[in-house]
Amino acid sequence: MDDVDAVQAQIARNMLTSGDWVTARLDGVIYLEKPPLHYWINAVFYELLGISDWSARVPYALSAIALALLTTAFGIWAFGKRAGFYAGLCIATCAGLFLFTRILIPDAMLTFTVALAMWAFLRALDPKETHSWLWAMILAANLGLGLLLKSLVAVVFPVFTAFIYLAVTRQLFVRQTWRRLHPISGTLIVLLIAVPWHVLATIRNPPYFSLSLHSGPGEYHGFLWFFFMNEQVLRFLNLRYPRDYNTVPRLYFWLFHLIWLFPWSVYIPAIFKLSFKPVDRAGQTRLLALCWIGFLMTFFTFSTTQEYYSMPCYPAFALLLGSAMATRDKWIRLGTRVLCVLVACAAGAGIAILIIVRHVPTPADISVALGYHPEAYTLSLGHMEDLTLRSFAYLRRPLALAVVAFLIGAVGNLVWKGQRAFLATALMMVVFFHAARLAMVSFDPFLSTRPLAEVILRSPPGKLISAYPYYEFSSVWLYTNRSPLIWNGRYNNLEYGSYAPGAPDIFIDDARMQSLWRAADRYYLVAEDGQLPRISDVLGQQLNPVAHSGGKIVLTNHPLPDKAPIFAP
Repeated sequence: MDDVDAVQAQIARNMLTSGDWVTARLDGVIYLEKPPLHYWINAVFYELLGISDWSARVPYALSAIALALLTTAFGIWAFGKRAGFYAGLCIATCAGLFLFTRILIPDAMLTFTVALAMWAFLRALDPKETHSWLWAMILAANLGLGLLLKSLVAVVFPVFTAFIYLAVTRQLFVRQTWRRLHPISGTLIVLLIAVPWHVLATIRNPPYFSLSLHSGPGEYHGFLWFFFMNEQVLRFLNLRYPRDYNTVPRLYFWLFHLIWLFPWSVYIPAIFKLSFKPVDRAGQTRLLALCWIGFLMTFFTFSTTQEYYSMPCYPAFALLLGSAMATRDKWIRLGTRVLCVLVACAAGAGIAILIIVRHVPTPADISVALGYHPEAYTLSLGHMEDLTLRSFAYLRRPLALAVVAFLIGAVGNLVWKGQRAFLATALMMVVFFHAARLAMVSFDPFLSTRPLAEVILRSPPGKLISAYPYYEFSSVWLYTNRSPLIWNGRYNNLEYGSYAPGAPDIFIDDARMQSLWRAADRYYLVAEDGQLPRISDVLGQQLNPVAHSGGKIVLTNHPLPDKAPIFAP
């Protein structure tokens, strides 16, 4: 765990141990960027299973499973058992859901609430539904829970999708529509769920109101301004401060969905042969899915966006794909052939790489063979640019397993058609996901600072100092459960909270760093190898190495007693 993973896990731990379930904190600094529901869920699992990286990931894994089951149930209700099964298969084994649930972000939970809200919306409108009030309340409850997961977008996505659908089907101004949706009682439920935390967070983090439209260094306007104006409005307009994020180019954002929905994206052309006339339950669901995808993709076309921001429309894609796959149209047969060729080529490429790197030595860890592209790291998959041909020598085992997966897919789609081919494709993805997991283990020294934390825990007691902002070495703080001082790192995520009244004095400059390093107390400095020349200029030669892993190093200001430096494996 590092970067956002360890940060989210640590916030949940801080809530559990401090008893403050209202205001998130990192290193004692208030952290106002996100709503708290996923922190609360993590904290509950900590209480049940103990505090560990494994227990931190359990809620997100369960969310992905629940999302697949929900999509299956939605599809069965709309199209029948076969299409519903295919829809669940698509979302359960698509590349995007796997990639973006490796990270402790609440988007899978958000996607679940959006999908359930959309299903509840259709069921509330269905004249054959005898429990329309119940489904209207389920819709409202999911909007409220979504607000506590991802704030306003959790309401904007389903509400605007619903309005577009009602307008297209000419139900927007029909009195019976609103009688079945129960907007007044639904709004009360949304407010009952979401308002208490927002009010408490505002009261505990004044000032209560600010009309400023500017955000910059040294400014603090309280919770309400930061949470709504800075995080919602200014982020949408790409004017948020601090500018600690990047945005995917618009064309790539659209085209990347061929990857996120892979391997099922080969069947997208078959969707255009479907009927979207809302004359029956199937047509209504397809039309709603189209409105759902169209609004969300358009929204992010005009906003800042990351690769995973479109996850809430994955169920809509899966429903359309499942419906198309059940038709056995010629485009489905063509898609199967295309997929066979693609994965066969991927298997061939994997075999070629294995042959090329078969004699390449693998000293130390994979970090010595990777490139370095920090300008790309603000994107979720930015580290993919670091891969080099030499780095695959460290990935022989997962690459070999990936080749096996691709061969399963190639043979299965060559020999079989229809459901058997789909099942072979799903099996291919399951094996490939396992290969990807093994690759992540190889990347652990580079992406995580956990090995450094383990050495620090075995070393004499001392205080920790980070040579970068908190996020860069967040695994160290999580696994040691110690709060660091941050040297020249008052920017990015903790900057705003650092200007709040009563914020802890954790940010230090060169002068204070020099004073601490000369003190009798022991300090451990966590840094990257590339920072060593500057560290040496500021602190002189009093640098005692303790551990080194993945291009990162731990130094201490006093020699370790009666032992040589301890290096991470």
